[in-house]
Amino acid sequence: MSELLALTGLTKRFGGLTAVNAVSFSLERGEVVGLLGPNGSGKTTVLNMISGFLPPTGGRIALNGEAISGLGPNRIARKGVARTFQLVRALPSLTVAENVVTALAFGRRKLWGKAAHEAAQAHLAAVGLAGRADQPAGSLTYIDQKRMELARALAAEPELLLLDEWLAGLNPTELRTGIDLILSLRERGITVLLVEHVMDAIRALCGRAIVMNAGRKIADGPTAETLRDPEVVRAYLGDGHA
Repeated sequence: MSELLALTGLTKRFGGLTAVNAVSFSLERGEVVGLLGPNGSGKTTVLNMISGFLPPTGGRIALNGEAISGLGPNRIARKGVARTFQLVRALPSLTVAENVVTALAFGRRKLWGKAAHEAAQAHLAAVGLAGRADQPAGSLTYIDQKRMELARALAAEPELLLLDEWLAGLNPTELRTGIDLILSLRERGITVLLVEHVMDAIRALCGRAIVMNAGRKIADGPTAETLRDPEVVRAYLGDGHA
C-alpha cells in the first residue's frame, strides 16, 4: 500500500474555541479506518476540512502528496474525495436516478444524457437499488435513502470516501446490510474514513481506529487494541472505568 491522505498538525478554531487541535494522521490506499470519539470531539470538523466544507486554521492536508488544504469542496471532489453527511441530503423532488445523475454531471467525468443515466443505474444496482431508478427520492425508506446517498457519492468516482455516521439509526437487519455495503467498497479498493459510534460496525469493518477527544488525537492503532486503551475508555466512560 502507499499513502493516499496525510494530515499534519491540522487545526480548526472558531473564535476562542479550538475544535481540532494539531491532529496528524495518514491513510494508506485501500484502508478502512474508523475515526472515533465522544460527541463534540472534533471528528466531523476533521471531515469538513478534508472535504473542503471548512478551511483549516492551521496545518496541512495532502491527497496523493498534493496540498488540498483550504480548497473549495468542488475542487477537492474533482481530485477524488467524496462524502456523506450525518443527515441524508437527498433532492426529494427528483427521482432516485436523477439524484445520482447530479453527481455524475458535476463529477470527475461530467457525464450527461444517456451515458449518465446508464452509469446511475449501475451505481444504484451496486448499492441494492436496482429497479428503483424512477421512484421519487422523497418516497424512499431511511435505509434506502442512505443507499441512494452512497450511490451518489460513488458516482463521483472517489479514491477517498468519507462516511459521517452513515450507519446511524439503522435497525439490526439494516445495520448488517450497511456493513456489507461498506465491505464491498473495501473490495473495490476505495479508501474509507468513517466517523461512527456503532462499535459492532467498527470492529467488523476497521482494521485500524483513530480516536479523538476534545479536539486532540488520543489514540491510533489496531482497532481491538485501541478500544482497550485506558485513555480511550476514560474519554468515553470516565475515570472510574479506565
